[in-house]
Amino acid sequence: MSKIEFRMPKMGESITEGTILNWLVQEGDTFEEGDILVEVATDKVDNEVPAPSSGTMLSHKVSAKDVVPVGDVIAILELSDTASAKMSQAEKMPDKGSPATSEKKPKKATNSNSSSKAYKVNENLFISPLVDAVARKNHISYEELARITGTGKDGRLRKSDVTNYLNEGRPFQFAQPVVEPSGFQVPDLKFDKGTGKIVEMDRMREMIADHMVYSKHTSPHVTAYVEADLTDMVTWRNANKLKFQEKHSERLTFTPLFIEAVANAIKDFPMINSSLDGKNIIVKEDINIGMATALPSGNLIVPVVKNADKKDLKGLAAATNELVGKSREGKLKGDDMKGSTFTISNVGTFGSLMGTPIINQPEAAILATGIIKKRAEVIEKPEGDTIEIRSMMYLSLSFDHRIVDGYLAGSFLKRIADNMENFDVERTF
Repeated sequence: MSKIEFRMPKMGESITEGTILNWLVQEGDTFEEGDILVEVATDKVDNEVPAPSSGTMLSHKVSAKDVVPVGDVIAILELSDTASAKMSQAEKMPDKGSPATSEKKPKKATNSNSSSKAYKVNENLFISPLVDAVARKNHISYEELARITGTGKDGRLRKSDVTNYLNEGRPFQFAQPVVEPSGFQVPDLKFDKGTGKIVEMDRMREMIADHMVYSKHTSPHVTAYVEADLTDMVTWRNANKLKFQEKHSERLTFTPLFIEAVANAIKDFPMINSSLDGKNIIVKEDINIGMATALPSGNLIVPVVKNADKKDLKGLAAATNELVGKSREGKLKGDDMKGSTFTISNVGTFGSLMGTPIINQPEAAILATGIIKKRAEVIEKPEGDTIEIRSMMYLSLSFDHRIVDGYLAGSFLKRIADNMENFDVERTF
């Protein structure tokens, strides 16, 4: 048996310290590999730190509510010699009666959870809604999910894989990736990042960052553009928005009109409403439109209008108004953000002419709608060309080139524009 120093693990690149919440294994108690020894809180999330192997808790070096820097000793454990050798973050203590070394080696601020384990990234990871729900409940990022070995068909990640991973104490939570040698190595460039106020990401921003990097890493993004003449739509809405609100008690924004045009285009091109599962393409039966919505904090969230193709204009207006209201008030529930099959990001809300949105995984495409701007346009007529003031808008579609080719993307995007341009100015509600 060997005594080892159990240190405060590193729990993120920007985390330098943690607060001891509670010791779950008391002094003198024994534990098994994977048992939770201590709960540690950071600014971002609470963490359960598991035992690297079976052994005995000899002593606590810190108490509950103590703030401890990463790498500092928090406990003394007694492990078997085999288990002790596996702990890369722990340094053996000299046994009683044995001579202590006169020269101490620098202590490395490594983490107790990584040990000598490393992982390979699952580059073809498909996250089902069930796995996503388990991950969100346990604060597992997409990056960490990619470290788990999937046992499903073609390496697909199953719920049982995530559950077993949690039961094992999340061994790869802080592990370092295995670097495969390749012909090109990313140079370690020492950029001058400058100085200034340090603003740490909140938990939501961290998850958004993980999701965006995962999406760009997973899907080869291609973006197509088209412009649409929304003059008839704008004229009709301006003439009817007050009447609509008086009759249905719902505000009539452009969002439900855009969703209606997109849902109708999806019905004409159902392959755009799909996801990739290994080597299979899943064409979704439901048309659920996600709306990228900015929160007061600046973070982005995507509430979902379910079965958008089956709702009339009143139903779409009611659904969008309710979801936007919940977003601003922080009252969205889990079901409000699940199940989207296609997403719209209205970058025109912020005054942007156009955008190149990142796909909301595991969807196949995402649409960005720009600002509606009046311009002088040449209008072709049988009697000759004229110049008129028209309300124009750019549309941009980012799509996953693994499952959507240029013809499908271009045809779908053009159909959305046609639906917007051929707006029925005589429609009633």
